[in-house]
Amino acid sequence: QVQLVESGGGLVQAGGSLRLSCAASGSIFSINVRAWYRQTPGKQRELVAAIARSGSTNYADSVKGRFTISRDNAKNTVYLQMNSLKPEDTAVYYCNTLPNTIAWGQGTQVTVSS
Repeated sequence: QVQLVESGGGLVQAGGSLRLSCAASGSIFSINVRAWYRQTPGKQRELVAAIARSGSTNYADSVKGRFTISRDNAKNTVYLQMNSLKPEDTAVYYCNTLPNTIAWGQGTQVTVSS
């Protein structure tokens, strides 16, 4: 059974940067698209960025030009580089597949202060 562990969140001032990591344990070799999602209290989880095994990427309009998703297939790890962070980026960030097919991990909290 695949498990996902997110890390790298924290508290940062607006304009700052963070790099999130998502390590997957278990066999996910067959999974094509991996993605980052985020959720704030009272709102539905939303897709932030996705990356296919080929390297093709897709981003939510709200993060285009600021966030970069990447993956290391050999390490079963996906990353999210977040630059020029804004207070509205504050959320719990989760990784999963697209569509999400794996049990959600605990996520990592990102808090951006103004």
